[in-house]
Amino acid sequence: MFVDESLRTYEHPGVVFLAGPAGRRASLNGGPDIWEVIGALHAVRAESPDLEGEELAAELMEVTGLGREQIATALRYYATYSAEIDLLIRANHEAAEREERLWQAEQGLLGRPPA
Repeated sequence: MFVDESLRTYEHPGVVFLAGPAGRRASLNGGPDIWEVIGALHAVRAESPDLEGEELAAELMEVTGLGREQIATALRYYATYSAEIDLLIRANHEAAEREERLWQAEQGLLGRPPA
């Protein structure tokens, strides 16, 4: 595992690996996880499907607060390891949906309609 991570950080300068509740994952050095940047990219594309190229990159920089080089690093990593990143995005989405359902059930038990 650590050898693979070392090779990936060599191949993608600016990427580090961090441990967390979901296991180890690729992150920008001093920034968010790669899956979070790519999730934001998907959200921007869904909201503004006509954006592309520099306009899309500029909007992604605005939304994430990241610089052009950090965005480029995340995109390069995703281009190489998209299946891994897509899996993390899906897991996060499923966890959020599960928590929403649990919250709604809790509100129903308390006799409060969900907002």
